Amino acid sequence: MENNEQLNIKPITLLSGPPGAGKTTIAKELVAISPGLVACIEGDKFWSFFAKGFYLVETGINFRTLMTSAIAASLSYARAGYQVIIDFSVPPWFLPTAYKIVGSRGMVLNYVVVRPDKKICADRAANRKEGAVPDYSIYNKMYDSFNEAAIFTIYHNECSAAEMAEKIREGLDEGMFRVTEQNLPKPKNSVSQ
Repeated sequence: MENNEQLNIKPITLLSGPPGAGKTTIAKELVAISPGLVACIEGDKFWSFFAKGFYLVETGINFRTLMTSAIAASLSYARAGYQVIIDFSVPPWFLPTAYKIVGSRGMVLNYVVVRPDKKICADRAANRKEGAVPDYSIYNKMYDSFNEAAIFTIYHNECSAAEMAEKIREGLDEGMFRVTEQNLPKPKNSVSQ
């Protein structure tokens, strides 16, 4: 039985891609052109929530904890009628878990991967004002892991953030990025960077 609250539930969109792909800039543009209520969650902010003992725990566990927490935080916004955009490098191997969290509640999950060439990502990451990454080789494995999400990927080298946001908005409206059990990636490994 559906009630008014259930009828107002909005989708959750994981705006993903490797570090330096331009996710945060695109997310801001996407928020600006999306109709209605929108909540944007920057996943990188969740790193600061690890207050003590961060380095005592295996990196992959912290990464999974962060992604799970960001998705859990999005559920209330979506139930309140906000379209949710989660801006974070969520690799394809985590998508089955994200789908389980969101889908088990009867909610819609979208997965959008923005992925320019590795050199472009590396240059952007090295030139960030905050959190510059001078040696992108630490992200090579993560960059390559997005090969497993080709059906959700927009490859771009020349588009502006505004143009990318327009393409993504059109794809979201057409259901191109909707995650289903049938289109979940079959990752080769689940090791995070």
